[in-house]
Amino acid sequence: MFGRRKQPAAQIETLIAAGTRVEGDLIVTGGVQLEGYVHGNVTCDAGGTAALSIAPAGVVEGIVDVPRVVVHGEVRGDIRATEKVELGPTARVSGNVTYGAIEMAAGAVIRGRLYAAAGPGAVEADAPPAPSD
Repeated sequence: MFGRRKQPAAQIETLIAAGTRVEGDLIVTGGVQLEGYVHGNVTCDAGGTAALSIAPAGVVEGIVDVPRVVVHGEVRGDIRATEKVELGPTARVSGNVTYGAIEMAAGAVIRGRLYAAAGPGAVEADAPPAPSD
């Protein structure tokens, strides 16, 4: 619409299926579909081009630091995406979201703050902390 082309979705190379529980940090490459539960941080190597897609039943309890993130499930921790964050209508985020670009559907919930990247494609390593109550 209006001359903008939608970027193709990342090709899914890894599936973490429903009922699967990962305890510990997860370092991803390529496209990852999460339908299970991760208790730990989800990151990729510096300069990596990974993409993480969290299904409606998927949960991450930890920091997500991946260039492209699509959330339809739940993230209990901060999201840092140098490229883009997409939040679907069932997305639930309890943490700050730092992004290069963001797309948020009606119904998505963020319990935290939004921070735009400092420059094109650059995300601060440590986003300002959320104020304490």
